[in-house]
Amino acid sequence: MRKAALRATAWGLVAAGIAAPLLRKRIPAPAIVSQTIAFTAPLGLCVGMRRSRARDVAVCGLQMWAYVAAYKSPHDDPDAQERRTHFAYPIVADRLLGAGELPTVRLQRALARQGPDGPEWRTLDRLLVWTHWAWFMVPHGTVAYMLVRHPARFPRAAVMTYSVFNVGASFYWLIPTAPPWYAGAAGADGAPGAQGVNGSKAVRRMMVEYGEHFWRDGWGPLYSVFGGNPLAAMPSLHFATSLMAALLLAEVGPLAGALGFSYALALGFALVYLGEHYVVDLLAGAALTGAVRRLGPRAGPLAERFGRAVGNLEAVAHGGG
Repeated sequence: MRKAALRATAWGLVAAGIAAPLLRKRIPAPAIVSQTIAFTAPLGLCVGMRRSRARDVAVCGLQMWAYVAAYKSPHDDPDAQERRTHFAYPIVADRLLGAGELPTVRLQRALARQGPDGPEWRTLDRLLVWTHWAWFMVPHGTVAYMLVRHPARFPRAAVMTYSVFNVGASFYWLIPTAPPWYAGAAGADGAPGAQGVNGSKAVRRMMVEYGEHFWRDGWGPLYSVFGGNPLAAMPSLHFATSLMAALLLAEVGPLAGALGFSYALALGFALVYLGEHYVVDLLAGAALTGAVRRLGPRAGPLAERFGRAVGNLEAVAHGGG
């Protein structure tokens, strides 16, 4: 009965963790409560199901389900979020880095083309947009590669990768920050501070422009799935997780590392050029990745004890203890 009760409790945590993000707008509870419940789902699965490759994949999926809720939750009340949004500090920092002008503005003025009928999409633009879209596969693809080809490296790769996601999401709650395209649009609409500091309405969100051109009527539904929080900009988790992927791949071999770093650099350029991120967002993302890598070994003993505790519960739930 103890085994059955433990398994039932574990699967109850899984069910609650899956349901919490879906119900977060309907339940009158602080967001941190539903978010905590969401992050218990991977732990519940580790107890309720024996260790296998399928379980590893499912745990990563549940972790990302909880992360997506953490990413989107601050935007559940857009007006309240915008009142807390920071516009000025990344613009000031990027103007310093760009010798008086935003690097995004410099790049778009030098490389982007506008014709009489609207944007003109050259090969470079298309490559950079697709580089941006490919990001959805890179960090998770790296973790999957470790699981299949280097299983001994998988646990550390998964912990490092998803730690970057989770720690980064906390900043979206604490300091919602406008990306270049949002600041430009807010300035055009008279939002406080954005127009005066930015000094330009020229920043385009080229990824969305090309998405509307390429996907046509399918763009709206597609973007609604992958969007959800336009003020999740600082730090750039696109860059942070891609950099982590490159570092993990470099531990496997020089060719894998070269591919990883080439992608991360191309993505960094794309994010700034397309108007998605400031340079300082990328620097903050790199700092986040470096911090996770540096602090990881210090947290290792605690993580091992926690892992053993979960493993003991799994053994009891399935007859090994």
